[in-house]
Amino acid sequence: MFGFLAILICCSISARAAQAGERYALVITGASGGDAYAQKYQKWRAAFTATLREKFGYAGDRLLVLAETESQGAQKSTRENVRRVFGDLRQRLTKDDQLLVLLIGHGTTMDGDEAKFNLVGPDLSAVEWADLLRPLPGRLVFINTTGGSFPFLRTLAGRGRIVLTATDNAAQQYETVFPEYFVKAFDDPAADVDKNGRVSIWEAFTYASAGVQQWFEQKGQLPTERPLLDDTGAGIGREALNPGVDGAVARVTYLAPDAPIAMPTDSALAGLMRRRADLEQQLEELKARKESMPPDQYAAELEKLLIEIARVSAQIRSKS
Repeated sequence: MFGFLAILICCSISARAAQAGERYALVITGASGGDAYAQKYQKWRAAFTATLREKFGYAGDRLLVLAETESQGAQKSTRENVRRVFGDLRQRLTKDDQLLVLLIGHGTTMDGDEAKFNLVGPDLSAVEWADLLRPLPGRLVFINTTGGSFPFLRTLAGRGRIVLTATDNAAQQYETVFPEYFVKAFDDPAADVDKNGRVSIWEAFTYASAGVQQWFEQKGQLPTERPLLDDTGAGIGREALNPGVDGAVARVTYLAPDAPIAMPTDSALAGLMRRRADLEQQLEELKARKESMPPDQYAAELEKLLIEIARVSAQIRSKS
């Protein structure tokens, strides 16, 4: 029975775009601590925002930028401005939207478990970032590319979230090269491993992780950063090349908008399509949690979702 239902799911997978919602991005470069760092961070920020705007079509009101120095298109990356931006996003985001937050700059850790991202003026701790993110609806992709970013993984992990950090240990506080390769991934065809024409968050993560490893090998140095990704909500994460339960959601998450699908004018049919897309999203989240669930519970929830998807799909076919 599962095989038959899986076929139905494959036939209906394109309906997910019907509820994909809008995509937003918040890119922040914090206090640099020197001209050399400032130039490097500005280069990465400019490259990534250009990709989002020119390649993926992010409009100005959905591409938000905070920087060390205020300029056209970027406000100063202060604690107050960060809070203001998130207050605005709470009013704009819906449960179907996706928000990416990218932090570039310096980070510090205190007492092993507490970490901060260095802003212009007073910083924000990982706990304070969690408080800002908690009220936001929709899906979240949060990338902290700084040294000492690891505590953010445990603090921010949760259902419906993909969290990336440049380090896997609070003691790793050296300057990182991870952001250079992560930004580059979305413009390098080599990052598109499955050759579907788009680079997923997982593909960008694995591409950047490989770039980090190669950089240290070429320098003849032991790595001082090991990137992690968590998308199960467990707050443990995994390295790109090591076994782990994380990655299923990140593999089907993209920065590029889905191809638009014309919604039917029949309101009942449109409602069924939205319902099916929501069920398919629940299926992806369940698959991502498989390894952390008792087998019987996973099988029961899987069967329930597959049956409901098949039922809704049958209703859609009868109205089409």
